[in-house]
Amino acid sequence: MDTAGGVSFILQVASWLAAPEHWVGSDGIPTRLAEHLLISGVTAAAAILIALPLGIFFGHTGRGGFLAINVANLGRAMPSLALLALMLPVALSLKLGLGFWPTFFALVPLGIPPVLTNSYVAVRQVDPDVVEAARGMGLRERQVLRSVELPIAAPLIIAGVRNSSVAIVATATLGAVVAGGGLGRYIVDGLARQEYPRLFVGALLVALLSIAVEVAFGVFERIAVSTGLRAPSETPDVHIQERPR
Repeated sequence: MDTAGGVSFILQVASWLAAPEHWVGSDGIPTRLAEHLLISGVTAAAAILIALPLGIFFGHTGRGGFLAINVANLGRAMPSLALLALMLPVALSLKLGLGFWPTFFALVPLGIPPVLTNSYVAVRQVDPDVVEAARGMGLRERQVLRSVELPIAAPLIIAGVRNSSVAIVATATLGAVVAGGGLGRYIVDGLARQEYPRLFVGALLVALLSIAVEVAFGVFERIAVSTGLRAPSETPDVHIQERPR
């Protein structure tokens, strides 16, 4: 695309955004954004509720490391579109219809691995001397977990939740393939109609929303975690290492 073509396309995108009809109604940007936030939020919450207690329990007891590794690897190996194709017949057989539920069933397995792996590793890698000192002071196992392990593990746990949430927000666009709502509607419809400003706006809004989620979790971490315990700005890949109890 030459410079003139690029400028022309930018003007088309600006014109599309400025059109009042794109800000109202069932296909308006506020409605599509709300739909996207709904499916992403519900899915992320479900993934966290499933994975976080399991990861914390496995990390505290030292059991389940093999399961955590394999669940993480399986979740990362499964293409999102393949998961959607697998879950569509499940939703239809349960008479849940198209749209929300097939997308939900496909995205939950995508969100579980980062939370499960990070929470397991975060608790498991707490300094064993600190844990033993807490036990020596008479703290019970539940108190050790709540008062010692979780505060120290919090940065890495939040990083797992953040990675899961961003991945879900970015991938929720696939819901439009099975007649779902959300910002993916603009991408799918724009491609089908060859209306490229619509497609571009959809992709741009998804990217901006993903960045906003990333930034929001960064702010939450700064508020919830003390300075000395914060994770580095770029979270490294976690590796499961066993430590003695």
